Amino acid sequence: MRKGIAVSPGVAVGTAYCIYEIFVNPDTKRLEDREVTAELAQYEYARDKTTDDLRALQKKVEAQVGHEQAAIFAVHETILRDAPFTKKVRDWVVHERMTAQAALHRLMAEYTQLFSRTKDEYLRDRLNDIRDVVVRISAHLSDVLKPETHALPGPLIVVADELLPSHVVALGDADVHGIVTQAGSQTSHAAIIARSRGIPAVSGVAGVLRQVKTGDTIIVDGRDGHVIVNPDSETKSAYHKLEREFVHLKDQLAENRDQPAVTADGVSLQLLANINGVADADASERMGAAGVGLFRTEYLYLTHPDVPDEEEQLDVYRRVVDACPGRDIVIRTLDIGGDKTMVYLGRNYRESNPFMGWRSIRLSFEHPEFFNTQIRAILRAAAYAKKQGGQIRILFPMITTLEEVRRLRSMVRKACKQLSDAGKSHVRPPVGMMLEVPAAALTVRDMLEACDFVSVGSNDLVQYLMAADRDNPKVSHLCQPLAPAVLRVLSEVIRACNEAKKPITVCGEMAGQPRSVVLLLGMGLRSFSMSSAFIPTIKDVAAHVSIAQAEQLAHRAMEFKTIAQVKRYLDTQLRRLAPNLAVLDIA
Repeated sequence: MRKGIAVSPGVAVGTAYCIYEIFVNPDTKRLEDREVTAELAQYEYARDKTTDDLRALQKKVEAQVGHEQAAIFAVHETILRDAPFTKKVRDWVVHERMTAQAALHRLMAEYTQLFSRTKDEYLRDRLNDIRDVVVRISAHLSDVLKPETHALPGPLIVVADELLPSHVVALGDADVHGIVTQAGSQTSHAAIIARSRGIPAVSGVAGVLRQVKTGDTIIVDGRDGHVIVNPDSETKSAYHKLEREFVHLKDQLAENRDQPAVTADGVSLQLLANINGVADADASERMGAAGVGLFRTEYLYLTHPDVPDEEEQLDVYRRVVDACPGRDIVIRTLDIGGDKTMVYLGRNYRESNPFMGWRSIRLSFEHPEFFNTQIRAILRAAAYAKKQGGQIRILFPMITTLEEVRRLRSMVRKACKQLSDAGKSHVRPPVGMMLEVPAAALTVRDMLEACDFVSVGSNDLVQYLMAADRDNPKVSHLCQPLAPAVLRVLSEVIRACNEAKKPITVCGEMAGQPRSVVLLLGMGLRSFSMSSAFIPTIKDVAAHVSIAQAEQLAHRAMEFKTIAQVKRYLDTQLRRLAPNLAVLDIA
């Protein structure tokens, strides 16, 4: 048994499916003499396709972002055409009978060792450029995901270093029942993806890829953060029983899809969905979401082969509207940086603390024309949504000052004028701020004058309040949403918004966790946005709790001085109020 971080609740038993990148699992096959010519031809084909990719990407980025940002792809093409680079790969294929993939892996290892000796940051950044080129060639040589998922028995448990958006695209409709990652935290890509699909997941299991191979039997306990590899028959049987109970309870709860979200004393709640794309929007309707509280548009960029233009973005936004007819949809502008980077938006700009640096709205301000393209697409989608009987609202992430909100309103007005001049249908949507920076939380009453609504990003708010990087395993234990400091800040923010009669939603992971939801209810929150798989659970939790009970619980919890005291108290109260829901929360 291995212990990790519980990131998505439930239990799953299945067949391990290991995702190896080229650098982790190179092909060691030795070529036969007759295969050498074909291997060289395949390498040249991959190199030519990579050249085409880089030139197309350079042209598109230059048009949308700028000449300086596009220049990085000219550098990549120079690396690709570097004579020593190509000669080494060819020589190893011809003389040592290595596959092209194995030769690329060896080349990358050589460059890594060479560059590790230098303290020059510029040269160290060039290693990232070489890595990008190698990965692009590798992708044309073969898929990142090598095994055929349909050939593996039973449901799959994906095991990876970190589950990236590109991996999810490659997995397609594979029968994935669980996820285990070596890296990550409760707010990592893997965690967000797992919760959006409603499947159990554990992150932060160091070295698991060295201990598991594709085809092994593996158990994922997403409640306690346990992973068991090749269990004995008794253990396997016990966890199969827990898995059946988990699935049965989820199915039972899903039957409340068409029931209103109300507390035990009849107070109406708004349960919204966090989505990453059209598939999640479809799922939100099936789970009974009242609308979309957070559309994370960065996944549109992260999974796009180059740069999505205005028409491509508009098409996706319209498809989300079609998937949620007549619903309100909150579209958050690009929230990139920190753990999510794109090379053409400054990935090679070195920062000692990227989570508190040049990211999110700060990065968007740096590229106003690129940012304007997204704003225009959202305004045009808002007109489409209005025709369908719904409404689109635009949400700006990582707001720190009132000046930023005023600047953003000005940019929205400018985009409206551009669209009017071009004769394109559009609607100016309500403008909201994502509250995740402590400075904004402390001055929220001043900020509200420029905002139509507020969405609390509890994931970042917690890490900034606790001064702890949520993806750093040494300090991630401090990132606790039930910390007294977090609860006090949230209580004040919710009170301020309610007094100003400005709509407020919590759209971080707190919104989908039963213990947190009871507290937020007691603080006066009535709108929650979560992974759609959690909506039936939260609807059931609400049905077991009256507002008076929630207020009493919140008042008592706010008196405690430690996280442990808050957790113990809420665990006891939740078991009393809704005993069958313990399996659907994380420890």
